[in-house]
Amino acid sequence: MLLVVIFCSVTMAQELPPIQNYSPKDYNAENQNWGISQATGKLIYVANNKGLLEFNGAIWKLYPSPNETIIRSVNVVGDRIYTGCYMEFGYWQKDDFGVLQYSSLSQQINIKLIDDEEFWNIIDIDDWVVFQSLNRVYIYNVNDKWVNTIDSKNMITKIFKVDQSVYFQVINEGVYKIEHGKDTLIIGDDMVKNNEVVSIFDVGQNLLILTRDYGFYSFKNNSLNKWNISANELLSEVSIYNAIRLKENNFVLGTISNGLIYLNENGDLLYQIDQNKGLLNNTGLSLFQDMDSNIWTGLDNGISYININSSFKIYNDNSGVLGSIYASAIHDNNLYLGTNQGLFFKKLDGNDNFKFIKGTQGQVWCLQKINQTLFCGHNAGTFIIDDNQAQKISNVQGTWNITKLRDDTSNLLLQGNYDGLYVLEKANNNWQLRNKIEGFNNSSRYFEVFGNEIYVNHEYKGVFKIQADSSFSKATNIVIDNSIIGSNSGLINYNGELLYAYKKGILKYDHHREEFVEDSLLSTIYSDKEYVSGKLILDEQNKNLWVFTDSNITFVTQGTLTKAPKLNTIPFTKEDRKSVTGYESVMSFENGNTYLFGTSSGYITVNLDDLSIKNFQVFLGNITNGSNKKNKAAIKLANKDLKGNFKNSENNLEVSFYAPEYNKYLKPRYQFQLLGIYDDWSDWSENPTAFFANLPYGDYQFNVRSKIGNKVSSNIASYSFEIAKPWYITNLMLITYALATVLFSFFMHIMYKRYYRKKQQKLIEKNRRELELAKVQNEKEIIKIKNEQLKQDFRNKSKELATSTIDIAKKNELLTQIKNRLIKIQDKSIIEPVIHIIDKNLNDNDNWESFKEAFNTVDKKFLKKLKKMHPNLSTNDLKLCAYLRLNLSSKEIAPLFNISTRSVEIKRYRLRKKMNLSHEDNLVSYILEI
Repeated sequence: MLLVVIFCSVTMAQELPPIQNYSPKDYNAENQNWGISQATGKLIYVANNKGLLEFNGAIWKLYPSPNETIIRSVNVVGDRIYTGCYMEFGYWQKDDFGVLQYSSLSQQINIKLIDDEEFWNIIDIDDWVVFQSLNRVYIYNVNDKWVNTIDSKNMITKIFKVDQSVYFQVINEGVYKIEHGKDTLIIGDDMVKNNEVVSIFDVGQNLLILTRDYGFYSFKNNSLNKWNISANELLSEVSIYNAIRLKENNFVLGTISNGLIYLNENGDLLYQIDQNKGLLNNTGLSLFQDMDSNIWTGLDNGISYININSSFKIYNDNSGVLGSIYASAIHDNNLYLGTNQGLFFKKLDGNDNFKFIKGTQGQVWCLQKINQTLFCGHNAGTFIIDDNQAQKISNVQGTWNITKLRDDTSNLLLQGNYDGLYVLEKANNNWQLRNKIEGFNNSSRYFEVFGNEIYVNHEYKGVFKIQADSSFSKATNIVIDNSIIGSNSGLINYNGELLYAYKKGILKYDHHREEFVEDSLLSTIYSDKEYVSGKLILDEQNKNLWVFTDSNITFVTQGTLTKAPKLNTIPFTKEDRKSVTGYESVMSFENGNTYLFGTSSGYITVNLDDLSIKNFQVFLGNITNGSNKKNKAAIKLANKDLKGNFKNSENNLEVSFYAPEYNKYLKPRYQFQLLGIYDDWSDWSENPTAFFANLPYGDYQFNVRSKIGNKVSSNIASYSFEIAKPWYITNLMLITYALATVLFSFFMHIMYKRYYRKKQQKLIEKNRRELELAKVQNEKEIIKIKNEQLKQDFRNKSKELATSTIDIAKKNELLTQIKNRLIKIQDKSIIEPVIHIIDKNLNDNDNWESFKEAFNTVDKKFLKKLKKMHPNLSTNDLKLCAYLRLNLSSKEIAPLFNISTRSVEIKRYRLRKKMNLSHEDNLVSYILEI
């Protein structure tokens, strides 16, 4: 029972415009913010306890208070930002570098300030700027710098600009009007004497007075009367600190501790925004409506702006009762939300609370309206929903989805569950579970029916193709395609095409090839980087196909002239959507132009008709350059309106840029290029700065453009600059190098001339020496040739001598053989003369003398040298040495001595002894070496 009570006490289902909050940590200043104003370039200025805040939509910048006190008021007039603080008021103006510089007015005027005076409000009319403290009003003429003052004994609460007139309230006196530099009391009623007036508005010829504690009063015909509006009861319960009237005549009231109150022009409450509904703080110290109708509020702790005219509307379940939205539907003028907590509903056209439907505690997976019946797929089974009643028709746990089984029948439905596929049947006007399709037991979150074929996607197993019998009682054939497994993948029937979406793109099923192929158009919706979820949702009412990516929501529509699909995008990021990944939900309202998207803590509605982005521009912020980004002392600001000329050491450049568009869900993104080095555009990014390090010398042009949604800025902001050449290649240095080169060349010419003259002399001397050397060499060569010829002659003579010696030996051998034959003849008397002749020839010394003469011709020094070395050698010893010198063998020498070979060996032995040769010494080698 307690759970039901809690569920029924959901907070009021009020859809609010987007709210963007900035904490002190975001803008890096103090908590309290007392005033807000805007310059013509859409820059926002805030009076903060620490100083003046400047915001360009991308970067906050703080300018410290001129005297380190709290800035209480701010008002932008032309190119001046007027501020007031403790004992000081003046204005700020930008210098050539885009930096605000302060000029004091309070120190220029010849009027002494009141002790402890603070300036709480600043207004401007024509050529006048009016500063208000608690006891004095200063009226400053901008042209002639003349100052007029209005003093008050009692406290001045506030000063108001109404049309072209100035009003202020003095406690215990009433409301005054400044006319011709003088104050005139116009309302002296006790209500405005004793109660603080928060604001004054003009209504036709009348004035509308807003008090702090008693609400609105109308001043008409010199009479002050209560304005009778429906919000009076609420206004009597809150304390109002300030208020503004919007361009569309509605009112926004800033309260103390109760947030902001938004009334229409008739005083009816439209909504109240407090901390529980998204505001950063409940006390609004200042209010301001900017050029785009956004409402800014300076809070007691932070700054917020509200996109009051946004096409987005947000319902936040800050209490946590609803939970995350998984499904939504409209049925019988009720809005139903299926969440992880259960099923809730409220009347579509009312601001009633969402109410819990009893019996639906737990996870809701789907809401399907089929033939005017609303089905709820739930973790606990399947329900039929009728108003606030839930009737369970199936106890099978985990109903993922429900769809028609066949288009030609209205009494059969197919539902996918945790454990397979089930058939629902309508019998006797009641829906009931008929059967499970036997043979298939896999989880069936996404499934589509084509005739008797059912396609089921399982993100961890693949896509099943199931052929069922005609009654859908059992699966007759199952084929699985596991080539396209993907986490958070989806499957849907869109215009008769079976589509499958996963990280690598969107595929369509080719029934002829029986496989999935890439859809060339739909696969362009997202890249791997942009992929978030493959869940595809078909809007049955408008026949739109919805796809969710990281930076957009894309919906596919059919072309009006052709059947080709058309891709449309909503710049609604995953971070801003706050949906449950893989369980995104979208539903269209009956007008067909507004859609509801479920989030993890409520829902967001978007009106596509209002989702138009007007033209906007991008601007350059500060340009800094230096030698080192970390060295703040070396960083200098540059004038963005002039071409930059930087030293070569100032080659680190940082450029900030901004598009001053304030929309929570349509944030600017930027793309830049640096012509001269990086000619290609960068990727789109929300980063509002670009830094370039160590740029080489040369001319550059920095370009930046912005994009909000799909709309690109109407301009490209540019900045041209030049980085000088390093000193060593400047023109002066190049001239110096040229002169040095000429002088060096002249010097080198002289040096080379001297060098080559010396080298020539050396070369001549060298050539002379080489000629002499060549002459000597030639002579040596001639001698060498002659020696070679002599050696050749020697070899020839030696050869001839050896041949002659061999011939003698052969002759002696022949004579010896003849002699030996003759000796055998018995008649000695006949042969004796012949033998005598033979012996004479064998022992003829003339042969030796001839041989000796020939040998000396060939080797004339040998015998003399041998005789000198061994004087004890006989003539036969010398003969033997000569024959050995000719390298004759013992066998060849024997005939020459007319002795046997054995006798030659004996002679050689004796010769060794005479020469004193040892046993190891070779006789022939010794003779040849002499």
